[in-house]
Amino acid sequence: MPTDLDPLVAATGLAASGLFSTYVVYEGPDAWSVAGGVVAEVVLKPDAIRCTKDGTVVERPWEGDPLAQVREFLEGLEAADWRAYGWSAFELAYAVAGRPVGNEVLLHLIVPRTEIRLSRGQALVRGVDPKEMALVEKALAGLEAEPEAGHRPVEVDTAVGVAGYRASVAAVVDRIRAGELQKAVVSRIVPVASDIDFPASYLAGRRANTPARSYLLDMGDLQAMGFSPETVVEVQADRTVASQPLAGTRALTGDADEDRRLREQLLTDPKELHEHAISVKVAVDELAGPCKPETVVVQEYMVIKERGSVQHLASRVVGRMPQEASPWDAFAAVFPAVTASGVPKHAAYDAISDCEPRARGLYAGTVMTVAQDGSMDAALALRSVFRRHGETWLQAGAGVVEHSVPEREVEETMEKLRCVAGRLVARPTESGATARAGLEKDLLEKHPKV
Repeated sequence: MPTDLDPLVAATGLAASGLFSTYVVYEGPDAWSVAGGVVAEVVLKPDAIRCTKDGTVVERPWEGDPLAQVREFLEGLEAADWRAYGWSAFELAYAVAGRPVGNEVLLHLIVPRTEIRLSRGQALVRGVDPKEMALVEKALAGLEAEPEAGHRPVEVDTAVGVAGYRASVAAVVDRIRAGELQKAVVSRIVPVASDIDFPASYLAGRRANTPARSYLLDMGDLQAMGFSPETVVEVQADRTVASQPLAGTRALTGDADEDRRLREQLLTDPKELHEHAISVKVAVDELAGPCKPETVVVQEYMVIKERGSVQHLASRVVGRMPQEASPWDAFAAVFPAVTASGVPKHAAYDAISDCEPRARGLYAGTVMTVAQDGSMDAALALRSVFRRHGETWLQAGAGVVEHSVPEREVEETMEKLRCVAGRLVARPTESGATARAGLEKDLLEKHPKV
């Protein structure tokens, strides 16, 4: 259907409409997608996998490679041209490596009941329920081109936990100097006391950010929205694979002269250059596994990417897998992102587990989409706000190497938190269920046959 709506406004409006109790909004490289409802679902837990298809739920223990279980379920789907959406926890890597895992969920993917692909000038609506598709069309037609502002902003104290974080950085520097590892990305948590309106916060935040990908989701007991600075892996249907490591950070202030000075500082800082170089080396080595080694190249090296309130050193590594390979082979090779874990990864896992108070879950995992044609797009889940079990929080980290200074790493987390913290808005009183009921009543009055 034709639409004059900005795809961001349309996607956010559909998420806020109350039509879907489960949804994922995903901004890809050329369009926004909204995945609503569930036709098929796979939930990977530390000790079991739960699969739902054709209304039947089967839960069974898994052994061996957990990603093989997920791949087997998806390849067995009969829906034509399916596309799955969802997320993976950082600790999924622990399960793949055979390490103990305390998470409730490691991966959660849905094939939606209704899928809306939004690009400039049109919306493509696909689904299995004609009534729901008609509701989507009506919701799109009723959205305002420029939603009213006036939301109540939420204040967040981003200085929470600074002293403990300094101590963690110093402890990791000691481990690096002792030869245990080269780099670890250590994060800190900032609680948010207010009840957040996730769709409104996503709209406000996306307008202020320049991410590689963005996302907004409500799945099970998890809500999240964020502005990913990089992709963990991109797989095309022709088995071309790309990964986009970003490491090395300075603030973006809005003052052109100051930003230029900080950019030059970033491009000449030995600590930042070292951190970035070892991340790119790992990305090359990892892609040489699933890809034909001779096809793996560094396509971009140490260019500057502006991401909201920060600027990063960025590189892009690409390769080509054999035709018989699966996108899950590429995912397994590079996950978790080296820029959110460390070098070597297993030693970094130890440092992260020792320094951080709890499992990361979605933070530093991925929000992703994978399709029947063999394509996959997985965004690194950073610059985000999360809500689970009644708790809302932000989380940010910094790459710690031998020459790291705790005060500078604290400053870096502050710079990253500003991408999200200043754009949060409080939730209104009307519930999604009320909004959906109103849409359905209006639709049925005008179109009783639907």
